[in-house]
Amino acid sequence: MPKPKNKTIRVKTSPDPKAASILLIYTGGTLGMVFDEKAQTLVPFDFEQIISQIPEIDKFSFNLWVIAFHELIDSANVHPGHWSALAGLIEEHYEEFHGFVIIHGTDTMAYSASALSYMLEDLNKPVIFTGAQLPIGAVRTDARENLITALEIASARRDGRPIVPEVCIFFQDKLLRGNRSKKVESAQFRAFESKNYPALATCGIRIEYDFNVIKPYQPYSKLKIYHKMDEHVAVLKLFPGITRQTVEAVLNIPGLKGVVMETYGSGNAMTAAWFIEALSAAIARGILIFNVSQCNGGTVLQGRYETSRHLKDTGVLGGGDMTTEAAITKMMFLLANKDSEHDVRRYLVRAIRGEMS
Repeated sequence: MPKPKNKTIRVKTSPDPKAASILLIYTGGTLGMVFDEKAQTLVPFDFEQIISQIPEIDKFSFNLWVIAFHELIDSANVHPGHWSALAGLIEEHYEEFHGFVIIHGTDTMAYSASALSYMLEDLNKPVIFTGAQLPIGAVRTDARENLITALEIASARRDGRPIVPEVCIFFQDKLLRGNRSKKVESAQFRAFESKNYPALATCGIRIEYDFNVIKPYQPYSKLKIYHKMDEHVAVLKLFPGITRQTVEAVLNIPGLKGVVMETYGSGNAMTAAWFIEALSAAIARGILIFNVSQCNGGTVLQGRYETSRHLKDTGVLGGGDMTTEAAITKMMFLLANKDSEHDVRRYLVRAIRGEMS
């Protein structure tokens, strides 16, 4: 399991005794890179020196602490062990801080934010993921604005309570629910979208929060941390011409427990007899098959068309308007933490962290 450095480092102190305290967790990613003139290459930035790099942070009225992983990770290498390490850090420091900001690579940020939303049950403080398309050391970068605003949101309180007590992604000018987000751009600054759920906040001259869609603060809830995720899952994306051999190769992976199946439109799939037989055989072996739409703004409505009615009759579970990222991490979470197949199936198709309508 990835290990963070042994201690948090205080990098900013507010003179206000009532100021919020924020823990900045640095895992790696593009945001934290600067250009080394001597080596003529990008190297990780020492976040203990964050004020020298972004002096604007010093103008805000919050206390800031930093902790970093010993081995910084490219987000393409993220795995459930990293999610467990992040959950453990938040558990360890939950009572000390009013909010948390996680710097993370963009490629798998939506997976990590979704996973953390499940692993942090009854979360009552902000956990804000952010990153950047260009390094913090670049002249024309989105890193500074993303980090500054993420810190401001994590420290924001109203009537002494955090404004956004949930796992989110902040990028460019939008605060999105983490398990509703998807990376949609690699070359534009607006890298993330949430097609099926409104933005929690829009950031212009002011940060405008939409309190109608933010998870309400629960004054009597107590954080419960989960560390286990079951990796015996797969994603099966349908496409015209997919062969029986391809489908059966996925469904017959040794040890497989669940499959997120990306279908067309509102949950439609081919009606070929061999396909239905392959699904039926897998379900009979106890494999869960969870139907989500390939469309960014899609919603699975099994039974609306003939091409999805057979899936429902076969025992495929409908994933509603969930993203693939939220669906696969939810399946991993439930398989690891629920005692029976009945409970896994029951919770898959209902919202447990605001991940589906």
